[in-house]
Amino acid sequence: MDDMLKEFVVEALDLAVNVEEHLLSLQKNPEDMNTLNAVFRSFHTIKGGAGFMNLTAMVSACHLTENLFDALRTGKSPVTPIAIEAALEASGFVSDQLTALSNGTNPDQLSTMPAALEQLLNDAIDGKSTSNKPAPKTAASHQPVATTTEPVAPVVEGEVPWDAYYRAVVPAGTLPDVVPLNPVVKQEQEAVKTSLASNEIKQNAPVKEESIRIDAVKLDVLLEVAGESVQAANQAAVLLEKLSQFPFDGDAAPLMSALTETLNRASRYSTELQRATLATRMQPVGRLFQKFPRLIRELAKDLGKEVDLEISGAETEVDRVVVDSLYDPLVHMLRNSLDHGIESADERAATTKPARAKILLKAWQEASSVMIEVTDDGKGMDANRLREKAISKGLINAHEARTDDEAFQLVFLPGFSTKEVASSVSGRGVGMDVVKTAVERHRGAIRINSQLGKGTTFIIRLPIELSIVPTMLVRTAGASLALPMSTVQRVVELPETFESVGGQPVLRDLGRPLPIRSLGQVLGYEKSTERVGIVIAAPNPYIISVDSVDGTSDLVIKPLTCISTPGITGTARSAEGELVLVISLSFLLDGCKVVERHGT
Repeated sequence: MDDMLKEFVVEALDLAVNVEEHLLSLQKNPEDMNTLNAVFRSFHTIKGGAGFMNLTAMVSACHLTENLFDALRTGKSPVTPIAIEAALEASGFVSDQLTALSNGTNPDQLSTMPAALEQLLNDAIDGKSTSNKPAPKTAASHQPVATTTEPVAPVVEGEVPWDAYYRAVVPAGTLPDVVPLNPVVKQEQEAVKTSLASNEIKQNAPVKEESIRIDAVKLDVLLEVAGESVQAANQAAVLLEKLSQFPFDGDAAPLMSALTETLNRASRYSTELQRATLATRMQPVGRLFQKFPRLIRELAKDLGKEVDLEISGAETEVDRVVVDSLYDPLVHMLRNSLDHGIESADERAATTKPARAKILLKAWQEASSVMIEVTDDGKGMDANRLREKAISKGLINAHEARTDDEAFQLVFLPGFSTKEVASSVSGRGVGMDVVKTAVERHRGAIRINSQLGKGTTFIIRLPIELSIVPTMLVRTAGASLALPMSTVQRVVELPETFESVGGQPVLRDLGRPLPIRSLGQVLGYEKSTERVGIVIAAPNPYIISVDSVDGTSDLVIKPLTCISTPGITGTARSAEGELVLVISLSFLLDGCKVVERHGT
């Protein structure tokens, strides 16, 4: 794809996404003129670029939709469900063509505009007009050709219709016939004429660019360099602190003072550089969420279900890499909620629930994490049935997954499936291990909550920034480890002996007995004397024991690429330059357990 086409595709895709959002808004507020005008302008802009790129099918779809919205915004036609549906179909067709181009399809290989779409748009234009005037036509060739008997245009004060007078006195057939302008084109020409006549446009003023496009790879390299500079500054600060413990007399004293001040300034600037670079990679999740209304609308139509998708928190920002990688997991969860979670029309009619089901897609920030929630008000999940199915398939034994929360997490096991819920669209649990893997790849975690007969909620927790993670540094069996601060509640002192419940050591914390698990032993280190406990904020809280706590630090994380170690998500360097292993967030939320999983 050449650079000019690539630029058009990127900008047109943004416009197409905004168009769909505006169209869904129009369903609730059909009289919103600002939205009507915004949709008209978007299709007009895409049409102009597509025409320049010689994308004929896209031009045709945009032209018809443009005519439709000209009729809607001028009041010639009302905003009806059929009009919105026609525009949504056109928007979908344009988005598909742009996506195909983005994926490398040659413009010559793009499909033509479907006849059904053309008919739908023409019906919306011609058949839904409330005026006695004929609806606007879609091509200049459909316009009547003017003759010399065309009536003289009305005289506007200050203007003389010289062309009309001239034609009136010239013999017929001497001059070429006049083709009246399409109303849309005429309106645009008048707007340009008015604008040029005003003092608002400065012909010689350069266009001010508010933003530029930068290759994401370049930003990633910049972020890595910024992270390394912060790490180097931190290590230099530690070395300077150690050096300051020695006496410096004479000329060395002011040099040490100047070195300290210079290093503090360098450290501050490197931190600001890193934060500024991180900000360039932050994007609102709304960029991702806007892709799903069309998915839900089309799938609900195929399944014969009435479903509304509600989106909130679209302004929540997260690392661009996370936004790009979340599309497939969210698609899978939404399809599961719609296909299996939401009841059929007959099943729902037998309940007290509203006929139209609801799926909520929500995002919000919580400390240093971003939370994404997918909730449906469907039939919910049966914990006992999930447990029995997992036991029958040999995925767990009869003593595991005793609580409902643990049973719900069984759907993430590879090989877990139930024929009763499987379908051509989705099945609760089918492929959900892939979803969990995708989330954990970015140091996130996913949980399920459900109430039988009321609905199901998937909750994804992800770090807002992938490269820098606030951590608590701990030590056990001589190893330096880092725990994500988002899971740490508090630090407690451990006694030499513990109470025992079911053979498991426990410690009462704030009146509740919490199980104690040795972090070193779970990870395979040699046994050591662990007298410090850290209360972990998990769905089922517990305490992990370590030798000591060395403080907190914002670490620059490097993911493990060559090996996979249970419980470890990456490595980092401490301020002293020591290698630190970073504990996985999902590992801590799952109870600090290493589970052997076997497919079927």
